[in-house]
Amino acid sequence: MTCSFRKTLLAASVSLSALFAANATLAQEAVFVTSSNEVGVPTLDPIRANNLGRATTLLFDRMVSQAADLSYHPWLAESWEEAPDGMSWTFKLKPGVKFHNGEPFNAETIKAWLELFKASENAYMSEAIAEVQVVDENTVKFVMSRPEPNMLYNLSSTYMSVVEPKAWTALGENFGVTEAYGTGPFKLESFTIGQETVLVRNDDYTWGPALAENHGPAKIARITLREIAEDSTALLELKTGGVDLLLSVPADLIPEVQKEANLAVMMLPGQDVWYMPINVTKAPFDDIRLREAAAKAINQEEILASVFGGVGTVADTFLISALPESHVADSAKIHYDPARSNALLDEAGWKMGANGVREKDGKPLKVSLWVQSDTAFRRVAEVVQAELKAVGIEAEITTFDSSMIRDQYKTGEQQLAVRSYNWDNADIVDWFFGGDRLGYPNVSMFNDPKAEELRKAAMTGAKNMEERVKNFTAYHEYVLSQFPMAPIYQPVDAIAYNKDRLTLPEKIDAPGIGTVAVLGMEVKE
Repeated sequence: MTCSFRKTLLAASVSLSALFAANATLAQEAVFVTSSNEVGVPTLDPIRANNLGRATTLLFDRMVSQAADLSYHPWLAESWEEAPDGMSWTFKLKPGVKFHNGEPFNAETIKAWLELFKASENAYMSEAIAEVQVVDENTVKFVMSRPEPNMLYNLSSTYMSVVEPKAWTALGENFGVTEAYGTGPFKLESFTIGQETVLVRNDDYTWGPALAENHGPAKIARITLREIAEDSTALLELKTGGVDLLLSVPADLIPEVQKEANLAVMMLPGQDVWYMPINVTKAPFDDIRLREAAAKAINQEEILASVFGGVGTVADTFLISALPESHVADSAKIHYDPARSNALLDEAGWKMGANGVREKDGKPLKVSLWVQSDTAFRRVAEVVQAELKAVGIEAEITTFDSSMIRDQYKTGEQQLAVRSYNWDNADIVDWFFGGDRLGYPNVSMFNDPKAEELRKAAMTGAKNMEERVKNFTAYHEYVLSQFPMAPIYQPVDAIAYNKDRLTLPEKIDAPGIGTVAVLGMEVKE
C-alpha cells in the first residue's frame, strides 16, 4: 500500500467520522416554538427585563426550584434555614458549580449578584435583604430588614435567575442580547429579537434541580426557540415537521393536534389569567359605574365554550384559583350580570340609542378595545366586542403586533384591552395595579390611595405566610371592587409535540416547561 493511498484512506475515514458526528449532533437537535406572549422579548437578561422568554429558564439557574404543587426544593441552594423571627436566612450552596464562562459559583457570587439586582425593576423581590454575609465559600446568610414570607418564591422566580456578575457588569445592556452567562443546562449561541434563540448544551452541567430525574447534562444537544406570533401558523409548522414542540397551544387548537397520529398534547395546570384591563383615567371609564358595567357585560362562560371549547375554567378574580389569595368574598368576584350592567349605564345617564349604541349629551358610547395580533386574542376580543355591544357599548378593535403592544400601553391611551399574564404568586396584583408602574405593566393606569395602603401591607407588612395571605386577600379584594379589570379565562397549560421526534417525561414536577422538563426530554434518532 502506497503512502499516498494510506493518506487518501485516512482522509476518507476522518471525513466519514466527521459526517457521522455531524449526523449524531443533528439527531439531538430540537426546534421549539415559544408562547405568543414571548414574541419580541428584547432581552434574555433577568435583571433588566420585565418580560422574559423561555430561553432564560434554560440559560440560568435559580437558588430554589418549585414543584407542580408550588412547594419549594433545592437547586443551587442545597438547603436553607429561616430564623424563627424571620430576620435571617442561611443557605448552603452546591459546591462545584461553574458559570458558562468558567467563573465559579459560590457565596461571593450571591453577594455580588444581589447587589446588581438592586437596580432591577424587580428589586422588590430582594429589598427586604439588608445585608448579605459570606459565611464560607458555600454558605451565605441574608440578614433581613423585615421578615419576608415570600423569600423562597422570589428565589425560585425566573426574574431572580443567577447571572455571572463580572460578565453582566462588563457587557452592560448587551448582556442577554449578544452574550449571556449563567450556570444553566444550555449556553447562548445566538439571539435574534423577534425571530429565534439558539441554545447549545452545557456539557459540564451536573447540578440540575432536585425535582429533575436527570440532573444533567441535557440529552438534547441544541435547541432553537422560534418566535411565531400566529398560533395557527405555529401549528402548521408542527404538522409539517418544521418544528418539534409548541410550548403553548390555545385550547381551540387542541382538537386539531389530536387529529394527527404523530402529534401529542401534554396538559399541565395553567398559570395564566386572561382579562380585560380598563383604563380608570380615560373617560368614560373614570366613572366606576361604567367600569363595573363593562366588566359585568363579559360572559366568561360563553367565551370558555365558544372560543376555548370548554377547555380550562372561567376566571372571576385576578389570580389563578390555585392561590389562597384568590379566595375573596363572593361579593367581590366579578361575574356576568347584564341586568346590572344595563342598570348602571342607565344610572350614569347613558340611554340606549336606536342603533343599539348608548348615547349621552349627543355623544355615542364608543370606546377602543386593544388586542395583540395572535389569533386567540383576536377571537376573544371579537366576542368581548359583541358582549359589550349587547349592553350598548360600541368597542372598536385595534390590533397591534404582539411585539409592539407593550410599548403602546406605555402611552396610557388605551381604554379597554384583552390580554393575559402568566404567574403563580399573589404579588402579580402589585405588579399590574401598583401606582408606580402606570402604562405598563399597570395597563389599567390604576393609582388608588387606599389600594396603595393595602398594597404596602401586602408586600411588606407580614411577619409570616399566614399574615401575608390575609393581607394580599384584602388588597386583591379591594382592587376587584374598583373594577380596573374584568377577569375572563383560566387556561390549562397545553404543550403539543411530535411524538415521533421527541420523548417527554411521563410526569413533569414543575409549574411549567423549564429546566426540569427539558432535562428529561430526548430526541429520537
